[in-house]
Amino acid sequence: MALPISFTDFKSYSLRLGVLALPILVTQFCQAALGVVDAIMAGQVSALDLAAVAVGSGIWLPLFLLATGILIATTPLIGEAIGQNNQHQVPHITQQSLWTAAVIGIIGFIIVNLMPNVLALMGVPENIQPIAAQYLHGVSFGFPAMAVYAVLRSYCEALGRPEPVTVISIIGLLADIPLNYIFIHGLYGMPEMGGAGCGVATAIVLWITVLLLAAYTAFTKRQQFAKTRFFQNFAAPNRVQITKLLKLGIPIGISIFFEASLFSLGAIIISPLGEIATASHQVALSVTGQLFMIPISVAMALTIMVSNRFGEKNLLALRHVQTTGLIWTILIAVTCMLGIWLFRPYLAAAFTDNPQVRAQAMHLLIFALAYQLFDGWQVNIAGILRGMQDTTVPMWVTLFCYWIVALPLGIYLVRYTNIGAQGFWMALITGLFLSSILLTLRLRHQQKRLQSQWA
Repeated sequence: MALPISFTDFKSYSLRLGVLALPILVTQFCQAALGVVDAIMAGQVSALDLAAVAVGSGIWLPLFLLATGILIATTPLIGEAIGQNNQHQVPHITQQSLWTAAVIGIIGFIIVNLMPNVLALMGVPENIQPIAAQYLHGVSFGFPAMAVYAVLRSYCEALGRPEPVTVISIIGLLADIPLNYIFIHGLYGMPEMGGAGCGVATAIVLWITVLLLAAYTAFTKRQQFAKTRFFQNFAAPNRVQITKLLKLGIPIGISIFFEASLFSLGAIIISPLGEIATASHQVALSVTGQLFMIPISVAMALTIMVSNRFGEKNLLALRHVQTTGLIWTILIAVTCMLGIWLFRPYLAAAFTDNPQVRAQAMHLLIFALAYQLFDGWQVNIAGILRGMQDTTVPMWVTLFCYWIVALPLGIYLVRYTNIGAQGFWMALITGLFLSSILLTLRLRHQQKRLQSQWA
């Protein structure tokens, strides 16, 4: 797939990849940890509260990722401008992304508030529905903040300065724990909401983080930000630039939505099996979700590096970046597989004291071993293609692999056989395996196309 790479080049690109990926990784861990903290703290209330938060998260998170996926198209657009040495375009690109984020944030708020009306149609048990609905109502208020934050984060990372986003993400995570406790248990005059209080806490955290990041980008004196200040001379909405963003971003958002919804809808698909099965699935998914933050952080760093080389039209450097990223993808996947196998009992015990939930979660984590390589591989290929501004075909690949193949297979295995919750994880493996193959073929095609164009 890629040209051979010398050890010197591999070391050089690995260093650059690490400088970008490590702060992004901490940011991703912190954002994913918000859901883990919710699961742990809701699970301490009851298995019912944990199951309800799992269902609520399964609905809101795919919508969250759909919106952020659209808006992270800001990253390759800024990266291309920098690669072409057109830094003066960065403020305009960012401003138009912010206009788009404002509209998406309002739409997301409305949709999340309407989702409790379909819980019964999804087959969610009646005892879970009230808590899940209350959770969704609370978290919906954070949607506009999340949309704006996605743009500001893309702006920082595309400039090669992910550190402020990392620091602010840590602050948000630290704030989430006491806020959860306040709304779960009704402290300081707040209502006692149980697991549903996690939704209100998450919304508050999202507003805290976006306000901090906006203040930083507006007032920092760092050179990269000072040269691309976008709050000054804020331009009116520009249809051409917004259309370019949406043309690139909508397929990204839909692709992420297809994959994320496959994972998140698992709690809803499994929920008829009971709260123990749903809770154990959520525990296993929370563990693997945290590990997934490693390859997705590498993928986001690859998008930045590839977009710069794409802007320069440097095919040799582009392939070397790709090779470096995929070598690290394999190494990371093998390490994660080993970690899951060795620490399964401790990972499950960190989430729950319920012996039934713990035992089932440990069993499901065995299936998680099988797809670590496929999941890491496909997300990094997708990150490379995103940096090359190729997003439409990957969108159709994810639709086929996740919604046409894996999702129906998961529903069938869980609800129409005696396999139980593990049937859904078998479907996950199938979808990710197909996605890995098809996206790899797409990358090979794009490499040949660019070689002929840039020759």
